[in-house]
Amino acid sequence: MTYEQTGRRSFIKKTTQAIASVIAFSSASVYALGYPEKEDLKFGFIKLTDMAPLAIAYEKRFFEDEGLYVQLEAQANWKVLLDRVIDGQLDGAHMLAGQPIAATIGYGTKANVITPISMDLNGNAITVSNKTWEAMKSNVEMANGKPKHPISASALKPVVESYKNAGKAFKMGMVFPVSTHNYELRYWLAAGGLKPGYYAPHKGDTAGTFNADVLLSVTPPPQMPSTMEAGTIEGYCVGEPWNQQAVFKGIGVPVISDNSIQTNNPEKVFGLREDFYEQYPNTTIRIVKAMIRAAKWLDEKNNKNRPEAVKILSKSSYVGADYKVIANSMTGTFEYEKGDKRSEPDFNVFFRYNATYPYYSDAIWYMTQMRRWGQISEYKPDTWYQDMAKKVYRPDIYKKAVEALIEDGVMKKSDFDDAVFTTDGYRGVQDDFMDGIPYDGSKPNAYIDSLKIGLKGKEKL
Repeated sequence: MTYEQTGRRSFIKKTTQAIASVIAFSSASVYALGYPEKEDLKFGFIKLTDMAPLAIAYEKRFFEDEGLYVQLEAQANWKVLLDRVIDGQLDGAHMLAGQPIAATIGYGTKANVITPISMDLNGNAITVSNKTWEAMKSNVEMANGKPKHPISASALKPVVESYKNAGKAFKMGMVFPVSTHNYELRYWLAAGGLKPGYYAPHKGDTAGTFNADVLLSVTPPPQMPSTMEAGTIEGYCVGEPWNQQAVFKGIGVPVISDNSIQTNNPEKVFGLREDFYEQYPNTTIRIVKAMIRAAKWLDEKNNKNRPEAVKILSKSSYVGADYKVIANSMTGTFEYEKGDKRSEPDFNVFFRYNATYPYYSDAIWYMTQMRRWGQISEYKPDTWYQDMAKKVYRPDIYKKAVEALIEDGVMKKSDFDDAVFTTDGYRGVQDDFMDGIPYDGSKPNAYIDSLKIGLKGKEKL
């Protein structure tokens, strides 16, 4: 902590203590929530643009407004990040949505990790190498001399078959076995008639390549472009800015954004240990309050703050990519090939469409994909999925933060979608997936069985 930060902290703390008693008598105010039980906090993140709510909550002093003194620290990879949250080196972190779920159900590491707030919607894309794109191009429908988007994996299928016929494996990268990127890439491949392979953890097989047409492997996000450039993989699914980096470097072509796989799909979450919340409930609610304010700042007035956000994210302490690379997606556009920049105002969403609400049905969708591809190796009844979702996703904490923000006068009830106050935690039937198959979070097994490729019913590898 710098001398300036220490001095500012001391001033804020003394001022807060001096006026606390006056405010306590005059209104319910922020102090009705109670002081944070733990003030000094360390949060982890991976160098991706969707860590923005943490960076903004820090830079705009929203954390300090809650009496929290936060240190943000980039982590080497998702496994290290999760392990450090579990062992207490980190108080919480920017996480893959599947990580708290997987930890709680015991896939990989066993620990009770919760999600009191979702961090964003969308933000990912699938990119292929120049060589693969040239091979795919003849199978892609064109409009006005440009590829018609979104591009189906059916255009990739003949390319994969040519590799098979030559006795070669077609390889692609994703960031972690329980990442959104893994499930989105698998969804895209399967919708195009390609098998992405199965996991068989009960047999000690966690590679996820059993019976695969396309072999998927883990690559840390910042290493995706260089790994593809080296020829180790032929494409990947990752968050920004690592798809746009491939375009800027002239080594690859994004073929679909995840907003076209499913409209406004849930992405990262903020995760922390369940016992952290039990020990520090006021602190946890205050963390969520600051992050909600940051999310709103990022989206308000048609993204008017995004250029400033890009400047912040381009710092080496955050994402550390070139301003232009980050701005390509964060400011409402996305470049597919050099010069083919298209308007995508919702490529990154942080607050709109109730983005911050931790829906049970979002958690259940991730679990349906875990079951579909074998990470959940045995049949589970619908009630199991629902119970697990309620254990991990915590809208009760989120709602307390919303109520406190409104009570403080920092935000208005009208700032929030009505669903925040009325929802039972389920989004209802969603029919906005690229293959047209509807998803009802209250009926997970019926949904799993409706998918053409994947485990169904009581099947077990």
